[in-house]
Amino acid sequence: MLKQVLDALDPQEGDVVCDCTLGGAGHSVALAKSLGFTGLSIGIDQDDMALAAASARFEQELPGVNHRFLKGNFGDLDKLLLDSHVAGVDGFLFDLGVSSPQLDIPARGFSYHENAPLDMRMDPRNNTLTAAEVINTYNEADLTRILRVYGDETFASRIARGIVRRRKQAPIATTLELVDIIKAAIPAAARRHGGHPARKSFQALRIEVNHELDMLKQGLEAAIRWANEGGRICVISYHSLEDRLVKHIFTQLSSGCICPVDIPVCVCGQQPILQVKTKKPLVASTEEIASNPRARSAKLRVATKLFASQ
Repeated sequence: MLKQVLDALDPQEGDVVCDCTLGGAGHSVALAKSLGFTGLSIGIDQDDMALAAASARFEQELPGVNHRFLKGNFGDLDKLLLDSHVAGVDGFLFDLGVSSPQLDIPARGFSYHENAPLDMRMDPRNNTLTAAEVINTYNEADLTRILRVYGDETFASRIARGIVRRRKQAPIATTLELVDIIKAAIPAAARRHGGHPARKSFQALRIEVNHELDMLKQGLEAAIRWANEGGRICVISYHSLEDRLVKHIFTQLSSGCICPVDIPVCVCGQQPILQVKTKKPLVASTEEIASNPRARSAKLRVATKLFASQ
């Protein structure tokens, strides 16, 4: 959704723009072209491979453009920006979910098409919880909850029951072992439509392993604090839970008085902090979906900071 992102953030020469999900730097490179030599492009990623690839791309495509790439999770945005001595930011981008390079490296354990250890950690150095630990130690009720809530999986209880039954024989160690269990738990008729039968379960495990919803809430609230007056916050989500959380935060912070209607004078003193620019989320074009099927579920929401934080 590059065009929609550029239109939403509208980067100008001299701006400070922060891509909180740097990945391969596709968005960052496009945004940085408008910043000139007086602006600053900040990129955040917890993956060393992504940081190295982004640095190489900037050096090749935008030599001399001021950029600062930071290793970490956007849930720690406050600390990352403080350590970088940034005064404020004019545009924030969150492109949620797992990046294509991570999906495409079998050893990372994100893919249900390749056999690999059940890992799924975005940042193996700072996260000890793996998908294997979740699968082999969580009780059946917790597994059911994760699959149902984070994956919207209709057959969550059947899959959880199958996992618990299989791991009594031996620990479940690889992605394709898990795929076999999921396929066996889902009725044959249901497996014939709706994409790969393991897609929802793998998504749910990834969210649990990386605490993605907690990190999103922390990062988004920090971005709103750090945004300059008129600063734009742009979020692309791929899951209904993520989109619902973004919508809730944007709606809450764009509301004024919340006093009961029968009170004649406002006593809460609440003032709107944001102006929501997207009443309904923007979606990818038909052309983009044709070239990138992963964009099918993308939803983009945008808000503008009304005044600088004190």
